[in-house]
Amino acid sequence: MNQLTLALPFGLPHAALAGDLIKALQTPALAALISRTLSSTVHEFDGTTRLLPHEAWLAHALELAPSASSDEAAAPFAAAAMRGFGLAQEAGARYFLIHPVHIEITRKHLTMDDMRQLQLSEADSRTLFELARPYFDGLGQPLYYGDAHTWFMRADGWTDLRCASPDAAASQNLADWMPDGEHARASRRLQNEVQMLWHEHPVNEAREARGLKAVNGYWLWGAAEPKPSTCASALHVSAAPGWLSALAEPSRRDAAPAAIIASPADALVVHAGLVGPAMAQDWGTWLAQMQELEQHWFAPLLAALKEGRLGQLRLVLSHRDGWLDCTTSKHAQRKFWRAHTLNTLSTS
Repeated sequence: MNQLTLALPFGLPHAALAGDLIKALQTPALAALISRTLSSTVHEFDGTTRLLPHEAWLAHALELAPSASSDEAAAPFAAAAMRGFGLAQEAGARYFLIHPVHIEITRKHLTMDDMRQLQLSEADSRTLFELARPYFDGLGQPLYYGDAHTWFMRADGWTDLRCASPDAAASQNLADWMPDGEHARASRRLQNEVQMLWHEHPVNEAREARGLKAVNGYWLWGAAEPKPSTCASALHVSAAPGWLSALAEPSRRDAAPAAIIASPADALVVHAGLVGPAMAQDWGTWLAQMQELEQHWFAPLLAALKEGRLGQLRLVLSHRDGWLDCTTSKHAQRKFWRAHTLNTLSTS
């Protein structure tokens, strides 16, 4: 019998709305899974690490970072994601993830939109990439193309640069989230060069004519040196952005519960379908996504546990301030004295 870990970034409701959102949920299977458990722990997370809790947790789970705790958290995903895109790497090199983004200039500060909302085509992304590449090459920091939303940069000397993840920084005052360290000034200078290069470019003029926002900057993060990940072979993803999908083998980038349950191997599944709605504070869509998860994941997993087809199920549900980590099994589901409730979702 296998063990399955299902991680749901933003699977915990917004604290201020938790009561109302839980009342609106019709997810009896989820209630059973988080009520009758072998263990259940709430982990608090300090956002000053410039990461979201699920990012730090995943980096640790994939053995890319030593810890998921706030004071030691890191998210060195770049090299592993490059490998997933089939891009060659050199030993000892240092690579960063780069995402084209829209940065909003307000009267008081700068903010960055969620990159999921950018609607950037491969053709437009390639054009902007080729336009920027000579500037990076001239610095000895070459660019590499993954997909429309995922590029990479090599910068071996930028070992001191501390970067925030794009999801942590989105919709925040960017003054608090920009790269920090000895090479921060060089990073900002390069950013300014690219912003001027893309300003009023035909790609952006055409986007704005179609009612889309201009691609007027990029976001840098995820620095890593190439290293093997001993746990990546167990990773499955669903509804994930390109960089996250690239961490999994190609055959495991559209996780299906039936196939995973039937496999004798342990598995780690990251379903990222709740991230966009939660970040946009679109709680109607968040509730609809949770109902889909109930039908396609929670209910089948509960049935597999009760029938003995699944040995153990570990659920990791997070929001911006921490995560809930609970494990259940067939034996735990027999704890009839524990009522089924979703209240655990609001205690984190």
